[in-house]
Amino acid sequence: MWAIASSRADRWLFLGWAAFAAVNVVLMFAMPGKETVPFHFVWISLSLAYGLQPWSLTRTYVVLAAVGAVTGWALVHHVQNGVIGWEETTEVPLMSMVFLAMVWHVRRRAAANAEAQARAESECQMRDAQRRFVRIASHELRTPLTVARGYAELIRSEHRHPQVGADVEVVLDELDKLRRIAERLLTLAKVEESSRIRLEQVDLDTLLQHTIRRWRPAAQRHWSLDSHAGVIAADPERLEAALDSLLDNAVRYTDDDGTIALSARRVDGHAVIQVRDDGIGIPEEDLEFVFESFRSGSVRGGTGMGLAIVAAVVQSHGGSVRAENPCTGGAQFTLELPAGQRNARLVPTAAAAN
Repeated sequence: MWAIASSRADRWLFLGWAAFAAVNVVLMFAMPGKETVPFHFVWISLSLAYGLQPWSLTRTYVVLAAVGAVTGWALVHHVQNGVIGWEETTEVPLMSMVFLAMVWHVRRRAAANAEAQARAESECQMRDAQRRFVRIASHELRTPLTVARGYAELIRSEHRHPQVGADVEVVLDELDKLRRIAERLLTLAKVEESSRIRLEQVDLDTLLQHTIRRWRPAAQRHWSLDSHAGVIAADPERLEAALDSLLDNAVRYTDDDGTIALSARRVDGHAVIQVRDDGIGIPEEDLEFVFESFRSGSVRGGTGMGLAIVAAVVQSHGGSVRAENPCTGGAQFTLELPAGQRNARLVPTAAAAN
């Protein structure tokens, strides 16, 4: 329907221009000595009509030839009657060259726009394929991992040989790694596929305290917390997933007894959360790409999903995230989230109520 309406509009535009040009050609013949004004009206209207709706090359050349011939005929007619000199007829080839130059620019721009659109569509298709892969892989991995872990534990319980026990522990450890990867795949799929978030009144200070308590036993690091952000509008489940990804990243890139600092504050209506460590930092060549899915960097590799989860969560809240290497060393990630959402329906939580 839209294509039909567009075609009709193009037809009426062309017919309207043709009628306007015909009137001005008649005026060129009827106004000897003053034909310059309608002459330029014809050429200016031709450029405007083409600019509003570019034509095919065949139609463009045919129309250009017709306009050149008709306006040239009118000028020659006045030359033969002694009204103007032959030099006035040079306007026709000059205007033709100007019009052709405009056609070249318009077609070049149209080709560039078409190429950009094709690239955007290709990237969109690739992202859709990636999301489908992530969703399917996350579900398909969980069952065989559960079965494999069950058999490994059965072997450990039935064989008391120390070497068998050590081998089983290695197998279980690798299965746990695969399980965590599957969980992250599922988290990434949920975050990227769902554009709607359920905002609640979240006491950010309490949430960060709870997060630090969960992580302290998991890694031998010096943990610190400095949070004064208060209550914000956020999806607590997604925000917790983003924090877990940032802390997991910090643990991976710091050594035992390293320092990981978590802080939050309120700045100009935004909650600013920072995760900072004293690890090896982020290679400069990777800073621009750390939040891309499946890009794990050049050191101590990873799945490349953790920071992609962070970016997706922050974007779904209408916020921003950045990574940098402080001059004091290590890496620092900064999340800025709107403290409140005007059109959001906030659901009080227990943490906020207390």
